[in-house]
Amino acid sequence: MIYQGKRGFLALEDGTVFEGISIGAEGETDGEVVFNTSITGYQEILTDPSYRGQIVTMTYPMIGNVGINFEDIESAKPQVAGFIVRESSRLYSNFRSRDSLGHYLEQFGIVAIAGIDTRALVRRIRDRGAQKGVISTRDSDRDSLVEKARSSPGLVGRDLVREVVPDAIRIWDESLHALAAHPDVDSSRSESGREPFHVVCLDFGMKWNIPRHLRARGNRVTILPGTATADDVMRQQPDGVFLSNGPGDPEPLTYAISTIRNLLGRKPIFGICLGHQLLSLASGAKTFKLKFGHRGANQPVLHCSTGKVEITSQNHGFAVAEESLPECLEITHRNLNDQTIAGVKHKNAPAFSVQYHPEASAGPHDSNYLFDAFQSLMAGKV
Repeated sequence: MIYQGKRGFLALEDGTVFEGISIGAEGETDGEVVFNTSITGYQEILTDPSYRGQIVTMTYPMIGNVGINFEDIESAKPQVAGFIVRESSRLYSNFRSRDSLGHYLEQFGIVAIAGIDTRALVRRIRDRGAQKGVISTRDSDRDSLVEKARSSPGLVGRDLVREVVPDAIRIWDESLHALAAHPDVDSSRSESGREPFHVVCLDFGMKWNIPRHLRARGNRVTILPGTATADDVMRQQPDGVFLSNGPGDPEPLTYAISTIRNLLGRKPIFGICLGHQLLSLASGAKTFKLKFGHRGANQPVLHCSTGKVEITSQNHGFAVAEESLPECLEITHRNLNDQTIAGVKHKNAPAFSVQYHPEASAGPHDSNYLFDAFQSLMAGKV
């Protein structure tokens, strides 16, 4: 692996500094340094709003070999604070590719580096926890960079949702791409004799494949900013309410927690990732920050009632504290890597949530059934 280009540096708050080569925009960026274990789907990772405020390290050694297409994005632009890879492919080839990874990163101002020992970096994060860091192509002074890393605000106590929520209400009409359609889902399917269900999504930084799945099941989908009130939601006359994923610490989001609390029992609710944490907080639970989070497309989850294990895609740095769980919530799923709560359902209201991504693109698709469970909930069948 030989790179010729501008030097780039990564500094961590613990004083560690890595030197690599810039593969994106020139400049400097700070954030929480985390890692993702996915082999595929780097484009979806880059555009996932849940990564706001984070510098993402890919554990798979070569990234960029299939380029960038315009169909698989999860938001309008890359959302990561920075990007780190072992090797960035200088050649790309795929029948849908339209651009190179490097040019894409540069176009959107994402500071990124390659050529560092990502195994050493990931081991450090696993041992010491996710750390604040800085990537720079301008500053090569190691002491200066470490001080900048230590001065980074981090994620705890910050409301990052306000940085990614949409500006206005949006009607969503895009279904799943033919390459992504699940065999059990027919985009034209609707139950005989009824109007399509109207799903109102509270967007806290929602991945676009979520409304694609909702639309593919014949629903009418309206997206509201995550700052909307319960009255705003009810004015839309929904049949069900969806709580999206999103970035950062859930506990500062008091407006969202209040909205969800005021919706409980009034309409069926389904939450994913941050939406799961917010539903739990609205029900009386608490959350805590994980040591280094769960990020990757290979996380095993136990479905408690069936005993089946699902391989899931996850991206979160906070989790629901089991010791704080109120009587009204029942644990439905567990992460088998660390036994943390991966899903709950409300005992007194038609509401459930999971701490992972059943809509995952590029996969896995083990948990698609959860969208059908939401359909059944809206139909009053469960």
